[in-house]
Amino acid sequence: MRRKENIMDLITNIQKYSIHDGDGIRTTVFFKGCPLKCVWCHNPETQRFEQEIQYDREKCTGCGACAQVCPNHAITMEEGRPKLDKKLCTLCGKCENFCTQGIREIVGQKYPVKALVKELMKDLMFYEQSGGGVTLSGGEVMAMSTDYILEIAKALKKEEVSLTIDTCGYVPYEKFEAILPYVNTFLYDVKVMDPELHKQYIGVDNKLILDNLVKLSDAGARIYIRIPTVKEVNGNEENMNETIRFLKEHDIHPAQVNLLPYHNTGSSKYPKLDMEYKGNDLSAPTKEERDINDKLYSILKNAAISVEQVDKFVVVKTLTGAASAAAEAIDSLYTNDVAGTIAGDNTIFVLVRSDEKAVELISKIRKMIS
Repeated sequence: MRRKENIMDLITNIQKYSIHDGDGIRTTVFFKGCPLKCVWCHNPETQRFEQEIQYDREKCTGCGACAQVCPNHAITMEEGRPKLDKKLCTLCGKCENFCTQGIREIVGQKYPVKALVKELMKDLMFYEQSGGGVTLSGGEVMAMSTDYILEIAKALKKEEVSLTIDTCGYVPYEKFEAILPYVNTFLYDVKVMDPELHKQYIGVDNKLILDNLVKLSDAGARIYIRIPTVKEVNGNEENMNETIRFLKEHDIHPAQVNLLPYHNTGSSKYPKLDMEYKGNDLSAPTKEERDINDKLYSILKNAAISVEQVDKFVVVKTLTGAASAAAEAIDSLYTNDVAGTIAGDNTIFVLVRSDEKAVELISKIRKMIS
């Protein structure tokens, strides 16, 4: 019987200074493997549960070094470009090491719990100063080994580091039940309410996802509902009303509800993994998005009290308890000016892209609240 310390799932990325995956400044760990097949998935490298080779064809010079060093002859040159036979590839990593352009990569690495937690603790100062912590994401982190994730959660709890779980909810509830005592917040995806549309665009029925949401809420979990809004799927009044009806019917009171407009920035990753992106016909809501922006503008206008520049931050003071909603409004309304926001109870720190953008943003907000 192997020890828990040796149970390790694959991790694709450890992202430092993350400000969109929970409260404050966070480190987000992306695990590899997901039970869903979202058409618009922007992290295709996290879909499969096993390691794989990622290769940027557009930057390849056709030098053939990868084919020459492959001990299993899994790579052959065809029309000046390397072609990989996955049946022969053992993921030994030699092609990655010898690639002259650095464009071949084995996606998915194992981290022992102690080594991972040690890496996560390097940014403890930022967590403490911003009210941040660690977010475990994916892929689907809850589809990983329960023992492994529990070991990480317990270690972070011991260090008094806030833990957020970013989840699609499509796992047995027993997994949530096991980790619940160690989690501060769940970022919970509610993609579309219609079960047939859910199956069409997500690959599975949504019953388990909604059932787990109800159980988590009943258990007293702190939940942020996240809704990726796609015009052709759920970016309409009907789906939003159905979502609200469901939350009211089951007495679910999320701490936040985040609307995430569709984007296709992850589509360029698909060819690198020999995968096809199937979301090219999708788009973000148009009229609905404008309506949302009007509501966000109103939230910010009614919540903000003052605004000033402090060093490289724009600091916005709000009514007590209104900072989170106002910060979300700033993120959505001023995407080109703002790199991210950190919200407390009545204060928002806005990280702007330049001093010029800071001056412009301050001017816009002052005009709004004057």
